[in-house]
Amino acid sequence: MGNAKRFPDRDAVAAVRAATEGLDAGGGLDETRRLAGRVLARRELGKLVFLDLVDRSGRIQLMCDTGRIGELDVKLGDVVGVVGKPAKSRRGEPSLMVDSLEVLARNESPLPDTFHGLTDQETRYRKRYLDLLMNEDSRELALLRARIVTAIRRYLDDEGFVEVETPVLQPRYGGAFAHPFVTRSNELETDLYLRIATELYLKRLIVGGLERVYEIGKDFRNESVSYKHQPEFTMLEWYEAYADYRDAMDRIEELLERVALEVIATTQVSFRGHEVDLKRPWRRLGFVESLESLELWTRDEVELRAWLTERGVDTDADKDWTQLVDHAFSHFVEPSLIEPTIVFGHPVELSPFARTMDDDPSFAERFEYFAAGMELGNAYTEINAAEEQQRRFDEQSEYVEGVRGDPDYVEALSYGMPPTAGLGLGIDRLVMLLSGRETIRDVILFPALRQAGSGS
Repeated sequence: MGNAKRFPDRDAVAAVRAATEGLDAGGGLDETRRLAGRVLARRELGKLVFLDLVDRSGRIQLMCDTGRIGELDVKLGDVVGVVGKPAKSRRGEPSLMVDSLEVLARNESPLPDTFHGLTDQETRYRKRYLDLLMNEDSRELALLRARIVTAIRRYLDDEGFVEVETPVLQPRYGGAFAHPFVTRSNELETDLYLRIATELYLKRLIVGGLERVYEIGKDFRNESVSYKHQPEFTMLEWYEAYADYRDAMDRIEELLERVALEVIATTQVSFRGHEVDLKRPWRRLGFVESLESLELWTRDEVELRAWLTERGVDTDADKDWTQLVDHAFSHFVEPSLIEPTIVFGHPVELSPFARTMDDDPSFAERFEYFAAGMELGNAYTEINAAEEQQRRFDEQSEYVEGVRGDPDYVEALSYGMPPTAGLGLGIDRLVMLLSGRETIRDVILFPALRQAGSGS
């Protein structure tokens, strides 16, 4: 039983299990199947050795008659290839009656207790390969995430969107407010930033006439970690010419309903103790209305600070009205948005890159959307006038330390960008919602962690 270099023409365990469904206990099929996977249990009954074989699709019992095929030099965790016939054991267990077995890779490390699996959370994140190897639900989650992304792509492709790739290393970072990661290009002799958003490059492509574009990719923000934040995370952004934020509202409702139905066959999910139905249409709620209902809407900074302080909110870090109103919304409104809700009509101070409303330029054509008290994403009617965009960049550079404009992007706008709706969706958060996982570290295969032994 030497280590082979390949094991071709194998079946999935799930396919062999399915083939045994019509068999009676003790029955078998006269057809040969080839399986490969990892041995995760061994039991002996006289000359019969029972092995549990696991591959990506599931688990099956191998029945090995050592009187017929010889002694088995197989340890827990070994990767093996087997040839045999589908059968059901006397107890009715889907099985493969093995004719030959070869070891394809040896396991040289002790496996975690196979009965309890790998339960230490920190080890599961640090050694994801062991987590996947030992825990079927972790494998299922990884496959679920892949199906979610595939379903999103299918929807957008069918709607005429073009998938593109934009730079991860950028000479300027833009499209959101966040602290960037900075690195150095020796060849270009310049600092570069890991992107915090794909927005400004995708909108250049709208100027270029691609009309409907999207990107699913990693963004990077050098900021705090929480149950819903990681420094490296996956975002979908799309931009659609000749549309506005109301069109994006309809489209995101349609996308999320369709993805849920395709991937988990229902629009009803359970997340952080809440039962949520993603079925269209979603609730629509004005930003001002959401704060007025709590008696927290005012344009007066002193008054708003006093109201928040009265309610026990620490406002020391809030420098001005814009930060105060954002704090009021995130503290009091956001956690209450359990049923899927679109919140629209933000103050322009909170939305520096969105077009203003025609009837009141102090508010922006923007919405955020929430479910189970968690923000899933953000959308705008985009600014498409170069002068207006430059003015907003200038205002922001005065208002937020370190924020700078993007002259090349402004120049691109000067060539004329069609009216455009743009939207961002947090893929990791969507996977959390559809899988019921309560922390983002569960749904990212290799989450960012502190170095082992470096403290809390």
